[in-house]
Amino acid sequence: MRKTPQDIRDLRAKHPEMRERDFARIHSISEAELVAADVGRTVIRLKPNVEVLLNGLTAVGEVMALTRNESAVHEKIGPYEKVVIGPMASMVLGEQIDLRIFPKRWAHGYAVEKANDDGSVRRSLQFFDAQGMAAHKVHARPATDLEAWALLVENLRHPEQTDTLTVAEPAPVEALGEPASLAALRESWAAMTDTHQFFPMLRKLNLPRLDALEMVGEDYAWQLDHAAIKTMFDQSAADQLPIMVFVGNNACIQIHAGPITKVAPMGPWLNVMDETFHLHLRLDQVVNAWAVRKPTAGGHVTSVELYDANRELIIQFFGQRQEGTDERTAWRSLVETLPLHSTSNAA
Repeated sequence: MRKTPQDIRDLRAKHPEMRERDFARIHSISEAELVAADVGRTVIRLKPNVEVLLNGLTAVGEVMALTRNESAVHEKIGPYEKVVIGPMASMVLGEQIDLRIFPKRWAHGYAVEKANDDGSVRRSLQFFDAQGMAAHKVHARPATDLEAWALLVENLRHPEQTDTLTVAEPAPVEALGEPASLAALRESWAAMTDTHQFFPMLRKLNLPRLDALEMVGEDYAWQLDHAAIKTMFDQSAADQLPIMVFVGNNACIQIHAGPITKVAPMGPWLNVMDETFHLHLRLDQVVNAWAVRKPTAGGHVTSVELYDANRELIIQFFGQRQEGTDERTAWRSLVETLPLHSTSNAA
């Protein structure tokens, strides 16, 4: 039986301390339905207009941008700068906040205000896809311009302030055609001149991403031991090696570029807790870890990619580099010396 907004509020009152995502999963609702249940109380329903949002955010100053999937949470603190609006993809290209947004996947939006015990107020803008899964969130900070924030909320205010939300069923898995041969994969892989060609190549070859890594051969992709993940974090931090960290979902990808410093394991989580970058990665949900080489016009680029039990990409790591230049020798050496999966041979 479907839960009403009142049902959701009553359940939430019994478990106020539980994380929103965990609460939603346990009670078989979407996170968007949980947020929507408080419209008219502590929540304002917003239009999921990416152009108005991004352009408005450039005026509010410092905020925290959050993008996540089931196994990784990526948080960046700073201003929204260098906004580029496009029909298929929009971008934020600031020094701190770096996003790739797919507007057609954004379906629901809300402005949330929650009171703290000390009387202060936590403010956030939260956006979700058609299935009610979190796409992207923006959290106000002490330095945020709250007048500009309030104006943005007003500009995004939805004409229908309802606490009821109907979410779509999960999209059917896209049926792929006959997968390409190993020879076709290796030929296409070798012909790449830019890492952005990788996803279109896979679509053309009818190959899921992890299938292609398992298939292509160890000169291009090799499986890592699970222990390689923490080794990569620890060594990157110790060497202050500038890296790039990509976390995304079907509606948004968020990127960190620069060194990491404070690596802090806690239970199943491996955390980075730096001044302007926080990362929370569920190591117990990582089933496959891979090192990958992709040819580019400036020399090949090496990445580390982690996958979950559904063979979905959780997170990617690269060495920070300028477009069109070869990658850092230190990053390449680090990846190539990470512990191999027990069934892998040396790359």
